[in-house]
Amino acid sequence: MRVLLTNDDGVDAPGIQALLAELVRVAEVVVIAPAANQSAVARSITLRRALTVTERDLHGALRSFAVDGTPVDCVRFAALGIGGAPFDAVVSGANHGLNLGDDVTYSGTVAAAMEGVLLGLPAIAVSQGGLAGGIGFVTDDAYDFTVGARFAAGLLERVVHHGLAPGLLLNVNVPARPTGVRLTSLGRRVYRDELSLVEDRGREKLYRIYGANVGFEETPGSDFEAVAAGAIAVTPVHFDLAPRATIEWLDESGLDALL
Repeated sequence: MRVLLTNDDGVDAPGIQALLAELVRVAEVVVIAPAANQSAVARSITLRRALTVTERDLHGALRSFAVDGTPVDCVRFAALGIGGAPFDAVVSGANHGLNLGDDVTYSGTVAAAMEGVLLGLPAIAVSQGGLAGGIGFVTDDAYDFTVGARFAAGLLERVVHHGLAPGLLLNVNVPARPTGVRLTSLGRRVYRDELSLVEDRGREKLYRIYGANVGFEETPGSDFEAVAAGAIAVTPVHFDLAPRATIEWLDESGLDALL
């Protein structure tokens, strides 16, 4: 089994090193990851410049590359042949911090896994909560990736053996000290952003708008609920931005009339 390992925190981040150490027990691993931190870049790609790819030496990896681009760029490089033979799966992480609920749409970690799905590969995104606990946005926290990385390696074996439905990835969030595992749905984040003036320069002003005091809706079965209870949340996420749900007023004959 050949696995592409990537992330959004950068090729030198402790999270990817911890995950690599566990994945090499069950697979041949090629690392293609951003050269620098690319957190919260979502599915952005680099279009307007050439990208530098630097080969690195990471213990245990078949080959390792640092890309001065985004997580999705890294997966695209793998699809185009960087790293050798085709891959059997994509693993993204382990992210420094949780990617729960609505946050998956911002996450470079989840975006890299999603790119693998779009290329027809089973994919897992792995995110780790800090030792300080909580489910908010934690910066400069300490992390222990041991349990989460080991769990991800075992999950990968099952995913490759059994397969996943087309368009589906598994989003894994690991609390600081997991006490179990739950299969969950995506919850809803509650943002409490504020417009905060940092510096007034006349016609030019410097603002902060993203606050750290975030919460979540208490929805039964959600990933937020699981992690808050100390369980690893495994959430199937499907890339389908055009659900077939019926919208009563929306039909082709009515749209034709607009012409």
